[in-house]
Amino acid sequence: MKGKRRTGLPKYCSLVIDRHGKRRIRFRAKGIDTYLPFPPFGSEFEKAHGEALAGVSEWRANIGANRTKAGTFDAVAVSYYRSPEFQGLRDSTKQTYRRIIEKFREKHGKRLMRDLRRDHLKAIIGDMADRPQAANRLLSLLKILLDHALDNRWVAANPAQGIKGFKKKTKGFHTWTEAEIAAYETRHPEGSKARLALVLLLYTAQRRSDVVVMGWEKLKGEYIQVKQIKTDVELDLYMLPTLTDAIRMLPRDKPTFLTTEFGKPFTAGGFGNWFRDRCNEADLTHCSAHGLRKAAARRMAEGGMSGDVIKAVTGHTNLKQVSVYTAAANQAALAKKGLKAIGGTKTRTKSVQPKQKVGQSKGE
Repeated sequence: MKGKRRTGLPKYCSLVIDRHGKRRIRFRAKGIDTYLPFPPFGSEFEKAHGEALAGVSEWRANIGANRTKAGTFDAVAVSYYRSPEFQGLRDSTKQTYRRIIEKFREKHGKRLMRDLRRDHLKAIIGDMADRPQAANRLLSLLKILLDHALDNRWVAANPAQGIKGFKKKTKGFHTWTEAEIAAYETRHPEGSKARLALVLLLYTAQRRSDVVVMGWEKLKGEYIQVKQIKTDVELDLYMLPTLTDAIRMLPRDKPTFLTTEFGKPFTAGGFGNWFRDRCNEADLTHCSAHGLRKAAARRMAEGGMSGDVIKAVTGHTNLKQVSVYTAAANQAALAKKGLKAIGGTKTRTKSVQPKQKVGQSKGE
């Protein structure tokens, strides 16, 4: 886990022994003082520690209005956390939103919302030019928070509306090529946990958060059942021979196929970090777990599968999302198929070469 200190405990954590002689892990940081599960490893602890870091502890959620000054950004944030709009979000989304909002509160929490002007916001976002994606996420959340303030009549207008973020210049996670998949397989042979991880990611085309919870209880005949953590979409995925061979000899008494060195299920974040190291071992420093999901979509696109077929595998809800994942498909091969369809059944009998210039030999 990231953030471990010399004590071996994660950030903001200390070992305490209560009056009953029971060991406990105490978490103290920025007003949060709570206890986490012992021992300090495994999925239960990592989940609780992640929530504490994001400010999702019960103590943080119940900050009262008496702890904030009316009309400040602090007060708006507290009110938004209690709103139906926020409470209706998925837990993973709440955690992400809180992390961004709390970081902003550290700098601007005491400021009055009525004093916030459009030029202030543009300056704040502009100062994040070296982090365009983070800037865009913050801007989106500020628009939500200011709409909440507007609904409660704390501001007369939302100054963030109409402000544009940075243009996206990134293609997102790198899509693995066939050469990169082969390089990983060469470094991590069959039977290794690293190879199992690749097989689960590539041959189910699912996110890391869904792969880490896959286990024997999810199997129903020839299919593995998936309920996507991020979207709640339910899928029945046919298990390819490569996948069934990879899990055939795995123990049946483990809750998941993939487990940590302590025999516990991975968290999504913990698995992502672990898999990052396995990629580095294969000199694939630009590859990631999510890139294999995109590689699976690429393979389907290159195989001529329709957008609806790809959606049925990946769980995407619209074709626009699918197009992002299939952008790395072999354009030349797909174009050849398309142009052959235009040309009909007539075949070419002789290859056409560029016209040779006078005085130019064939080898030039």
